[in-house]
Amino acid sequence: MKTISTEKAPAAIGPYSQAIKVNGLVFASGQIPIDPQTGVFVEGGIAEQTAQALRNAEAILAEAGLSLRNVVKTTVFLADMADFGAMNEVYAQFFSEPYPARSAVAVKALPKGALVEVECIAAE
Repeated sequence: MKTISTEKAPAAIGPYSQAIKVNGLVFASGQIPIDPQTGVFVEGGIAEQTAQALRNAEAILAEAGLSLRNVVKTTVFLADMADFGAMNEVYAQFFSEPYPARSAVAVKALPKGALVEVECIAAE
C-alpha cells in the first residue's frame, strides 16, 4: 500500500489519507468543495461545489500518475437530491465515454455543510 498526498487538494481533516494506491488501484477519499489554496469552500452553489470537488479528486489522481480517464467508479453524495440535475451537468463536463460506474445518494448532511462530496476509484 502506498499513501497518495498532494498539497493541490485539501488536506485530510481526520484520520484518513487523501488516497491509497494498492494493486494498481487508487482509492481516493471523498472530496468536498474546499479550495486548497484558501482552505474554504468555493463560492456558489451545487455547480461550483461539484466542479471543485472533482478538481480536488483530479489533483489527487494526478499525484498518483493518473487522471479522471482512469476512474472506474465514483460515488456522489448529495445533501439534497434536488441538486442531482445540476450536479450531473457539471459531472458530465469532467468525464467522457466510457463513463465510470457511479452511485449517487442523498445524505442527511456532509462535512462542513458541503452540498456535494465525490469519491472515486481509479485503475492504472
